[in-house]
Amino acid sequence: MASYSDLANRPVLTQPVYEAGRPIEVVAREFGLDPASVIKLASNENPLGPSPLGLAAARKALDHCHLYPDGGSTFLREKLARKWSMEPGNFVIGNGSNEVMILLAQAFLRPGDEVVFGAQAFIVYKLATMLFGATPVEVPMPGYRHDFTALRAAITPKTRILFLASPNNPTGGTDSPADILALAASLPEDVIFCLDEAYTEYLEASADLRPLMQSGRKVVLSRTFSKAYGLAGLRVGYLMGSIEVCGLLNRVRQPFNVNLPALAAAEAALDDDAFVRRTREVNAAGIAQLSAGLQKLGFAYIEGKANFLAVQVPKAEEAFTVLQRAGVIVRPLRGYGMTGWLRFTVGTAAQNTRLLEELAKL
Repeated sequence: MASYSDLANRPVLTQPVYEAGRPIEVVAREFGLDPASVIKLASNENPLGPSPLGLAAARKALDHCHLYPDGGSTFLREKLARKWSMEPGNFVIGNGSNEVMILLAQAFLRPGDEVVFGAQAFIVYKLATMLFGATPVEVPMPGYRHDFTALRAAITPKTRILFLASPNNPTGGTDSPADILALAASLPEDVIFCLDEAYTEYLEASADLRPLMQSGRKVVLSRTFSKAYGLAGLRVGYLMGSIEVCGLLNRVRQPFNVNLPALAAAEAALDDDAFVRRTREVNAAGIAQLSAGLQKLGFAYIEGKANFLAVQVPKAEEAFTVLQRAGVIVRPLRGYGMTGWLRFTVGTAAQNTRLLEELAKL
């Protein structure tokens, strides 16, 4: 008798499962803790909570949740077009930026194709590649930083997509805008360059791909409302690219893929400049606080400008459990080939202090 595995598409059988940061309620139940006493510094969420403008819009939208959301994300795309001086047709809205990357893979990858990215890059690049039967090409990252020469050398006639994140998750390293633009401009015309800017709001400057897009180069970028805007639980992200590529992605995008409160929240949050500014200020202070504390404790870490730090911790897996028992959730990085490392999200000053106090006990 055939099993489900016998009937499944072949790539599904070897597809890794994404490992998310552990929820507060689950950790509290496992270790007998009060959920209110547990802090989560594992998933790079905004410690200030959601954008107030976004939250108010989402609450108002709930009054109309008997209606389907706008399947074309009309108003959000129009607002993004004004923000970027582009056209609404240059944007695809996704259920988080994860989805737009999967849409990109779904539209362009087939068995035999290759996708290039750093060995310690965001795991979704690999998941999207394997899901559609293509081959991931993981380029070594000396010192856990992108090697642009090696990335370019990894391009072959089989390459269809090159993914690059700056800042990179989970290492936190940031690449210069000039280097990113040079890499994008150097690629063959049949290779799509996808710049993942999930954490770009924390930077003072980022690469502007619009001139390359307008010149006909095959470049796209993705962004999210999950980090600086604090809307991780609503799942909204977007891809910006040529009208042609966005049209193709909309052919494979599911109808009503972003819910009504999420669309309303993202549209309103785009106006919340004060919240984003405050987020950056708190994050910069937190990076300084954690860096000083980690240096004092003797822990090595990778300098970064996102809202997290990758930290080398003795017996990291044991420390991960010990910290949970103390009510502090962090993220182990063994799945990224970084055994002995933990990732700490930057929290409020009080949360950072508590993390450092628990680390001192180790």
